[in-house]
Amino acid sequence: MADMGRPKSEHPKKKILSVRVDDSLYQRIYAYAERHGMNVTEVVLQALEKLISKRE
Repeated sequence: MADMGRPKSEHPKKKILSVRVDDSLYQRIYAYAERHGMNVTEVVLQALEKLISKRE
């Protein structure tokens, strides 16, 4: 029988970060995500990657 469920990722995400933001920042992130066809997680991950790459 074939495996069921989501296929395994090449780079599984095993760590969880939790960030608290105020309502204003959350609304800005959410609006950005909607405008660009993304979800909030994708926006935050891309922003962090860009910030870290810029500083290295």
